[in-house]
Amino acid sequence: MHCPSCRADDTKVVDSRLAHDGNAVRRRRQCLACAYRFTTFERAEETPLTVVKSSGVAEPFDRDKIIHGVASACKGRAVADEAIEQLATSVEDELRLVGGEITSSRIGLAVLDRLRLLDEVAYLRFASVYKNFDAAADFQSELELLSKLGGESPGG
Repeated sequence: MHCPSCRADDTKVVDSRLAHDGNAVRRRRQCLACAYRFTTFERAEETPLTVVKSSGVAEPFDRDKIIHGVASACKGRAVADEAIEQLATSVEDELRLVGGEITSSRIGLAVLDRLRLLDEVAYLRFASVYKNFDAAADFQSELELLSKLGGESPGG
C-alpha cells in the first residue's frame, strides 16, 4: 500500500476493525518512511451479474428493478418496505450463488416464489405482468396454481 503523503510503499497496519456491517475491514496504517497515518477499507469483490433478457440483450444486474417491480405489485397492500428489501436481497443472494449470466425469466421466477409467500394479491399482480396475462382465464389458472402451491416453500 502506497503512502498517500510521500508515495513510499512500505506501510504497516496499526489497527484493524470490521466496518460497514461486517462487509469491509477498516485498517489504520502508518507509513514507515514519513510516519503519516491513514485509513484504508478492504472489501470482497463481488462477481458481476449479467442479465440476459428474452430479446437476447444483456445488461448489468440492477437490484433496484426488483424492488421497483415488487413495490408496484404491492402498492396499496400491507407490505412493509423492509419486506420488499428482504425479498430483493434474497433474490440477489440466490442469483449471486449462480453468478455470471442469468436470464430475466430466472429472476422473475425467483421473485414469484418469494412474493407468493409474502402477499398473494401482489403475487397475482406481478404474475399478470410477468406472464403477460391477456384474459380473465389467465387469472383463474394462476389462482388454481396458487391454491395448489399453498403450503410449499419457495423453489419447491
